[in-house]
Amino acid sequence: MVRVAVAGASGYTGGELLRILYMHGEAEVVYASSREYAGKPIHFAHPHLRGFYRGLVFQNLSIDSILKADPDVTFLALPHGVGLDLPPSLLESGVRVVDLSANYRLKDPESYRRWYGFEHPYPDLLSKAVYGLPELRRDELRGAKLIASPGCNATVTIIAAAPLVVGGLVDGLLVADVKAGSSEGGAQPSRGSHHPEREGAIRPYSIIGGHRHQAEVEQELSRLSSSTIRVSMAAHAVSSVRGALASVHAVLKDRVGFDVVWRSYASMYGKERFVRLVHPRLTPRGLDVKYVVGSNYVDVTIGLDDSAGRVTAFAALDNLVKGAAGQAVQAFNIALGFREDEGLDMPPIHPV
Repeated sequence: MVRVAVAGASGYTGGELLRILYMHGEAEVVYASSREYAGKPIHFAHPHLRGFYRGLVFQNLSIDSILKADPDVTFLALPHGVGLDLPPSLLESGVRVVDLSANYRLKDPESYRRWYGFEHPYPDLLSKAVYGLPELRRDELRGAKLIASPGCNATVTIIAAAPLVVGGLVDGLLVADVKAGSSEGGAQPSRGSHHPEREGAIRPYSIIGGHRHQAEVEQELSRLSSSTIRVSMAAHAVSSVRGALASVHAVLKDRVGFDVVWRSYASMYGKERFVRLVHPRLTPRGLDVKYVVGSNYVDVTIGLDDSAGRVTAFAALDNLVKGAAGQAVQAFNIALGFREDEGLDMPPIHPV
């Protein structure tokens, strides 16, 4: 049994990690941190977990408190910029790290100045961290010591667009439009994410200078291509609690037909455990975030505008599961040689 620590366990993503890891047959959570709930049982932050994790209480976060629990792996579910110093110390002590923040996702240290406003203190670790998107980095994840789990909007955009890039079907700029549920804003509401302000809303954000997740998208899609892939990403806040839906628009290089494009998606994702291809001509209800909520699945489909030579790729996922905690556990499973769906073998819930 692998001993697991969860730092930042009282937030939405931390709660999902605890929920998933409770069902994991190879993992035991031995540590959970929270500044707000230190000394209190898990259900004080997560009432839905009442009756689970008896005897486990939140602790104040420190490297000493983590190491005292003697974990084999630590999940860091902390805000961006927080906990930057934890991975070097944990790795030095022989503890594997799965970091769900943006702290180690980007390979270029200069990108942190532009997108996150700080100079990265550990540029050497950026080259060693494995970007934790299993559908792209499965081989690199095996045995990985430091996993940088992708952002939710980056994940849904990359999965939507990757077959277009791998198949060499598009040239030039990819334009990504992401609709995001309110839980992306975290458990502590801001004026924009507070429910009375969010309910019924459909509004764009991060419209000047681009969405910072596009740095991850460009990095990973360019890695799949023989040339640099440019991406422009815009996001919209919508009133759903969970979910992210990406619409990625591009001009087809050779104006190929639907069957050619679909074969590229089937070739890349046909055997993927957590990617479900939704054929637009054969599936009555089509693609909807509602059909993946509570699960680690991402649904993918495509649309073509023959007159304009334009393809639009769509992907939908639960931002707290496949977009965060579930994907992190999936990468953890691969790194440690467990079944990839261990703790994740559950269908979505419906209706929601």
